[in-house]
Amino acid sequence: MIVQVEADLNPYALPFVMMVGLPDAAVKESAERVRAAIFNSDLLYPRGRLTVNPRPEPPCRGGLAPADLRKEGPAYDLPIAAALLALSGQLPAELDEVLFVGELSLDGTLRHVEGILP
Repeated sequence: MIVQVEADLNPYALPFVMMVGLPDAAVKESAERVRAAIFNSDLLYPRGRLTVNPRPEPPCRGGLAPADLRKEGPAYDLPIAAALLALSGQLPAELDEVLFVGELSLDGTLRHVEGILP
């Protein structure tokens, strides 16, 4: 499933991460995993209030609105990290046509993903 991540950064607000869009516990915990991965990669974690909305690309599951779908697992860590790095200017801002594949580890390295076919 292709995942699109929308993210917003308010650098003037108190530091806080808000995951929206019906995330499960593993997706809510991704904020801490992503923070560790960015820090351990010697990159800067953006400061301020972060709002993150990970969602599957439509059409999926019978065309239901993406906000109605439950998000599960750590598969969202890499796209969330990429969105945060783009917000802070550490990656190009235009990531609309970019596909990231891999599992982000706490040390910032990428692991391969099982079952991916070209």
